[in-house]
Amino acid sequence: MLVLPAVDILKGQVVRLYEGRAEQATVYFQDPGEAALFWQKQGAKMLHLVDLDRALGQGENTAAIRRVAQSLHIPFEVGGGIRSLEVLQEVLGLGAARAVVGTVALKDPLLLERMLALAGERLVLALDARKDEVVVAGWKEGTGRRVAEVLQAWRVLGVRTVIFTDVSRDGTLQGLDLEAVARVREAWPRELIAGGGIASEEDLLALKALGVDGALVGKALYEGRIDLRRWG
Repeated sequence: MLVLPAVDILKGQVVRLYEGRAEQATVYFQDPGEAALFWQKQGAKMLHLVDLDRALGQGENTAAIRRVAQSLHIPFEVGGGIRSLEVLQEVLGLGAARAVVGTVALKDPLLLERMLALAGERLVLALDARKDEVVVAGWKEGTGRRVAEVLQAWRVLGVRTVIFTDVSRDGTLQGLDLEAVARVREAWPRELIAGGGIASEEDLLALKALGVDGALVGKALYEGRIDLRRWG
């Protein structure tokens, strides 16, 4: 199972948020490039970069992501505020192996289809949920739609990869809601990456047992609860 370290960038720094709240950010690295190289040296096979400022509609960190891209020799994916074809092309142009889209995938089906036509399997869809309700716009807005309903629609479109995050647990180190992940695994037979609350290697083993393809891990790695060298 692939373990992807999360490098979330807010105002040029690498942070972890508590339940997605920007006002509850813990800074782990001043320089995203330093964080990326650290995880690469620890054996990461792929990195997950997020532009939190763009996701929250308060700026962007393109220059920082470009510097990261130039320093890495492993693949990386980029998410956060990709809500137009122009931004999608920009992200892919930086060298990202994959682009991660969330809000557009729920709010603008026609644009989503155009993005899939442009990026194909390089487009990954983020399914962020709180108590089975899918949320968007930096996790600030509820959609009123259920997880299973959204997954069914994405299957019809031919989406290959989904990242599922339980936002009520993200950054809390409370451990996974394995029942929620199991429901997603059952509803999504294609590539599935899960995150949100991963606190220990036991969580990773549980995901592996469910047949999940990858784990998105943040705070547990930054605080030394998981040794990436055992999973890289």
